[in-house]
Amino acid sequence: MTDDDANRLTPAASAEDLNEGEQRAVDHQSRPSAALIHETIRVEGERELERSGFALMMSGLAAGLSIGFSVVVPAILIVALPEAPWKHLLTSLGYTVGFLIVVLGRQQLFTENTLTPVLPMLRAPSWRRAGLVLRLWLIVLLSNVAATWIFSAVLAHTPVFEPEIKQALAAFSQSTMASPFWTMLLKAVFAGWLIALMVWLMPASGDSKPFVIIIVTYVVAVGHFAHIIAGSVEASYLVQIGEATLRDYVLTFFVPTLLGNMLGGIALVACFNFGQVAPELQGSDRRLPRD
Repeated sequence: MTDDDANRLTPAASAEDLNEGEQRAVDHQSRPSAALIHETIRVEGERELERSGFALMMSGLAAGLSIGFSVVVPAILIVALPEAPWKHLLTSLGYTVGFLIVVLGRQQLFTENTLTPVLPMLRAPSWRRAGLVLRLWLIVLLSNVAATWIFSAVLAHTPVFEPEIKQALAAFSQSTMASPFWTMLLKAVFAGWLIALMVWLMPASGDSKPFVIIIVTYVVAVGHFAHIIAGSVEASYLVQIGEATLRDYVLTFFVPTLLGNMLGGIALVACFNFGQVAPELQGSDRRLPRD
């Protein structure tokens, strides 16, 4: 037998040859399984569903205000950078700032909740869980949107930023209202898909969480995909300065973007990723209570 043959151990033999410390090192280096990621997010979802309405509202308001920086920073960069073909590639980096604050600060953002609280309901469906999910969605969505209107009102009606930055804000926000209904809906599907995927990636990211947030939300910005909360800052700002109507806000932006974000997050991430681990979960000894 050659040296290569001797070193080619079966998995079982290899595991038996490892001492306890080496086995822990292997476990540490191994990627978490899809089932482990699912369970990590599901447990977090269970906790979110049981939070008080006041706590959800305050967290949602904080997220809606924080996401405003995903609109302000790109506008500042638009003013600061010279005109060039690559300008959009750099200004889009500013879009990631608000998401970094929201996600790392553990604030409630509606698009993240198209995955996290849905997994407990898919794992052990019940009318009680369905009611809790709808309650969470309603509180978080309304508080997110209310905060975006507060943020945009400050941008529009106070001298906190110079006129050229306000002009850049208006120019940057125009794309939010520029697409017809079905195009906006498709753009929103991609945004909801990416943000829910970001949440799915977080448990396996370790110390790389900021890079995952930056990369995923940067793709949303570069692709001009439609995000219901960040986009609400832009769309409401246009309403505040008189360049759009409330009807434009609701029909051109809000309805197609909300539907698309939910479709992308729930169908393309929550249901598909649950589907890939469902047989493994059903075959386990775990038994979740059904209400």
